[in-house]
Amino acid sequence: MNLSRKKFLTTTSLATASFMVPKFLKAFETTNNKLVPPGNKVLVVLQLSGGNDGLNTIIPITNDIYYRERSKIGIEKSAAVRLTDDAGIHPELKSLADIYNDGGMAIINSVGYPNPDRSHFRSMDIWHSASNSNEYVNTGWLGRYLDAQCNGCDKPTQALELDDVLSLALKGEHEKGLAFKDPKRLFNTSQAKYFKDLNANHHDDEKPVDYLYKTMANTISSAEYIYKQSQLHPTNATYPTTELGKNLKTISSLILSDINTKVYYVSIGSFDTHVNQQAQQQRLFKEMNDAIDAFVKDLKANNRFDDVMLMSFSEFGRRVSQNASGGTDHGTANNMFLISGGLKQKGLINTLPDLSDLQDGDLKYKVDFKDVYATLLNKWLGANDKTILNKQFNMMDFV
Repeated sequence: MNLSRKKFLTTTSLATASFMVPKFLKAFETTNNKLVPPGNKVLVVLQLSGGNDGLNTIIPITNDIYYRERSKIGIEKSAAVRLTDDAGIHPELKSLADIYNDGGMAIINSVGYPNPDRSHFRSMDIWHSASNSNEYVNTGWLGRYLDAQCNGCDKPTQALELDDVLSLALKGEHEKGLAFKDPKRLFNTSQAKYFKDLNANHHDDEKPVDYLYKTMANTISSAEYIYKQSQLHPTNATYPTTELGKNLKTISSLILSDINTKVYYVSIGSFDTHVNQQAQQQRLFKEMNDAIDAFVKDLKANNRFDDVMLMSFSEFGRRVSQNASGGTDHGTANNMFLISGGLKQKGLINTLPDLSDLQDGDLKYKVDFKDVYATLLNKWLGANDKTILNKQFNMMDFV
């Protein structure tokens, strides 16, 4: 069979996935040894796409400025679920409040970066790449982690994203994560007769497309491996049938299996609430609350909660003042959630945002998000954070 490179790219629906296949998956297929050592640390990144409003997430329930600037969309003190005397959490995040009260959650306020950008795409690139706001980097912080930890190791780990497209965050210079929605669907697609025949009839002398056949073969093999591993210890827990619920159930099944994955990536959104914010945020928070509640209970039931860290982030927060459409516009600093049984610092790690000290109507950042990344890389994943982030950032004490 002879196939041009152009036709291959045009007709092969697995082509996109193929370019994302971590080549080190192949190393796992020939061994029956247990790949996950006791205490293996796992990071689950939850991206709140669109710019979640942090002030209506962790609510300053005793702050008069908050209620003055948000007379229509502010969360009433009586409705908020109280965390401390001065802070409450959105009423749709009741289960997260329970996790918080049980010591399984930390909240970092006023997280951001210098010279913030209010473009969704640019700010998300900055968070994904861990770059400065004035530089452009085409690799992600977790992709560079894959590059660094796979250098010379015989059993490298991997990163998996529950999505159709791989995020910049998981793209390294040499290694990449793998993006897919569902292990079974990926496997079934890879087993289609067209791809099997195409792979079987490839001749070594087809030099222009050799690398494409190779990546396709790796995709077929990796899809089978991931699917089989996901079936080893599928979770029996009940999860919501929402998108996030299904994704976290898949992640849980993979965590409970023998797959040597240390990073999972998943998204929910859009939180871009310029109009009618209350209804949109409420709907998304209910989905998020119920899915995380099931996930945490599942991990606890299987004695894995201490080894898993869920970190949430959004590309920016919202303006302090409501707009005329019952929403909020793009802002700057925001809060981050850390959920794990392995936290050393719990609760509110730092003070609530100072609403009397703003810059052009926006919150001032107090914690650089790269400090959080550095801490997770170094203390949780056991990696060289300075090499990965190209600079020494401050270590925090939550782990």
